[in-house]
Amino acid sequence: MRVESEVADALAQGRPVVALESTLISHGLTRPRNLEVAREVEAAVREGGAVPATVAVVRGEVRVGLDQAGLEAIACGEDVAKCGVRDLAPVAARGGHGATTVAATAHLAARAGIRLFATGGLGGVHRGARDSWDESADLDTLARTRIVVVCSGVKSILDVGATLERLETLNVTVLGYGTDLFPGFYLAESEHPVPWRVDSPLEVARVLEAQTQVGAGAAILVAQPIAAHEQLDRELHDRALRSGLEAAHRQGVAGKAVTPFLLDHFHSQTEGASLEVNVRLVVANARLAGQIAQAAATP
Repeated sequence: MRVESEVADALAQGRPVVALESTLISHGLTRPRNLEVAREVEAAVREGGAVPATVAVVRGEVRVGLDQAGLEAIACGEDVAKCGVRDLAPVAARGGHGATTVAATAHLAARAGIRLFATGGLGGVHRGARDSWDESADLDTLARTRIVVVCSGVKSILDVGATLERLETLNVTVLGYGTDLFPGFYLAESEHPVPWRVDSPLEVARVLEAQTQVGAGAAILVAQPIAAHEQLDRELHDRALRSGLEAAHRQGVAGKAVTPFLLDHFHSQTEGASLEVNVRLVVANARLAGQIAQAAATP
């Protein structure tokens, strides 16, 4: 694992660092928008007062922090694998490029000594999981990884209520940032309450410090809703979700193929509006993560 020099220096000096996933860059956005967004997200971390560390596998080498060439390799490469934790070793062994998911980014960031991580939405329990047992590896990894993840909830195409139940079972701390209701990803709110509310980066930093003192070993989720005026139109959201689920059922889409299928359906049905909402919330989360990292690093 190679830690980029600016990131390594910041960690050695106790300065704030925020990890960023790379799947959004390689698999979530079209070119050249993906590279533009990658730079926007890194800039937002700096605006928040921290050093960005985008995580990926480049030519078989795990990188924590990407230089320009590494960022372009992940954004523009034709054969970039989507890497969960279980995929890291095969991709590294073959000398390939890999974009890290929430789970893989959290795992590698924690290994490098990074405590803050910003993303868009988590994976979770899939609809119909009672029959399929289908849930994201993000949940199990977060149960075993001491890291603060700033997100906008879980993707609304998933079973949000069941995901919150699993997070409780796995002892993952969930904080609503400026909200009493769990964010709805594309929407500012779901109907599910959060167990704890915080209203400032300093409050989150205090929770992080207390977590160390009590010896809790799982992640802390800071769930920040997208601004109400920037959310996807609720009627459009519900219509796209309903038609997407029906289309997936008709076409026999199942397992890990469901999430990309539904996200593509959302993109199509909303004429790209869902992707722009995704970009806005990722940038906002990166900025907040930088502020939390700064607060946590301040004596």
